[in-house]
Amino acid sequence: MIWIDDLDLQLVLSRCTERQVPKGKLILRKGQIANQYFFIVSGGVRFFYNLNDQENTTWVTFQNEFFTEISSLNPQTPSRFNIEAIEETRLVVIDKKDMDFLYGHVAAWEEFGRKIWEAISVRMIDQILNFQTLSAEERYLEFMNNPEFLQKVPVKQLAAVLGITPNALSRIRKNIR
Repeated sequence: MIWIDDLDLQLVLSRCTERQVPKGKLILRKGQIANQYFFIVSGGVRFFYNLNDQENTTWVTFQNEFFTEISSLNPQTPSRFNIEAIEETRLVVIDKKDMDFLYGHVAAWEEFGRKIWEAISVRMIDQILNFQTLSAEERYLEFMNNPEFLQKVPVKQLAAVLGITPNALSRIRKNIR
């Protein structure tokens, strides 16, 4: 937990805006340069790319999570991903220049940011290890621990995140029942 005094909190809040994103709307398009950080107040988003006329979902995240397209934001290079709202989504948005300002002027905010990125890094490492060490069925069972994921992510996108075909996912689901 991070403690932040009222004056610093007001400074942080002054740099934030809210944004409502309808289901299916892109938050970032492939080729754009990411310039914002996001916190999901409600709803969910997915990261995907197109390959051979097929969408490949790589990451899905929901309420109370921070996200950005860090591989575009940090080096300021064109994004390789699209980021789309998978349901009506309410976001808190902080521009990169404002985040950089807050990191430089609010010690508690810098600590907060470090802890957020450490947690996201652990989640990504877990996902990579799961791909390398678990079967598709075991990866699916991991996702069953997050009912929101199973309820809100269409089968085709869930299969892509698991690295399998929708037919393979159907077989796995049938075997588990």
